[in-house]
Amino acid sequence: MKEAGLTLGAISMGSSFIMSCGTGSPATSVVADAVVVANTDFEISLAQWSLHKAFFAKELDPANFPRIAKEQFGINCIELVNQFYRDVVNDQEYWLAFKNQCDELDVQVGLIMCDGLGHLGDADEMARAQTVQNHHTWVDIAKYLGAHSIRVNAAGAGSSEEVSAHAIAGLTELTAYGASKEINIIVENHGGYSSNGKWLANVIQSVDSPYCGTLPDFGNFCIERAENGRDCLEAYDRYMGIEELMPFAKGVSAKANEFDAEGNDTQSDFLKIMTIVKKAGFKGHVGIEYEGETLSEPEGIVATKKLLEKTFLAL
Repeated sequence: MKEAGLTLGAISMGSSFIMSCGTGSPATSVVADAVVVANTDFEISLAQWSLHKAFFAKELDPANFPRIAKEQFGINCIELVNQFYRDVVNDQEYWLAFKNQCDELDVQVGLIMCDGLGHLGDADEMARAQTVQNHHTWVDIAKYLGAHSIRVNAAGAGSSEEVSAHAIAGLTELTAYGASKEINIIVENHGGYSSNGKWLANVIQSVDSPYCGTLPDFGNFCIERAENGRDCLEAYDRYMGIEELMPFAKGVSAKANEFDAEGNDTQSDFLKIMTIVKKAGFKGHVGIEYEGETLSEPEGIVATKKLLEKTFLAL
């Protein structure tokens, strides 16, 4: 049954639900029927976008994502994508069942990736305010599910300086609401100006709140794409970008595409990036986000997981 408005605070969260995925404990996974324990500061989470083709095609049910992550991939921390839950955003019974499934399986929600809610860097003050309001429900859902953050976009139209000023205003307002719920507002390098590490770092620094940070993505450093949407016309150095964004990071997104014969990603040097991540003092979850075309989505997730485990051990 769907309600006209979502009032998740009215539902008891229960003391047993963990508020975040946790950090600093050994990373454990199942590889080739053997349990491998890496004594590192990192653990692996699974971004729902890694299975976006299957979810969009209705081959998988988003309601079962906790079970899919745990039983198919041996991962107990998940990163939701709001696009797959738009029809149930105000359905209290749905989220209660979802949380119960997480509790049953000992799966935690780390963060929720939010798109399609407007531009936080919109030049129009009223439109920007509406965008901020649109994110409030997802902050509430994140709080209810025990997540630590929602991922947002710092997008807008205009010059670099104009979008920066508007994004700072929008993020400052949204972060105030997030802080009231103890939920972080984190920005991913996600195209446009936000894929310029220096630009995004300056925006986050200007918001100046412990509840506003970044979600550095290994691969999203294309500032401008061609009309076909694939070819990159202007790219930012990914290693420099990661280094610039890590001081504000509250999560890390391991974007993977294609793999060579040794199982390494052909676009990103995982060991080089994770060395930067470790040097920055980050401890926590690194999220698998597979977007390749050669392997199936499940195969790509497994390949990315093995690469991360190999990288963690090498560190």
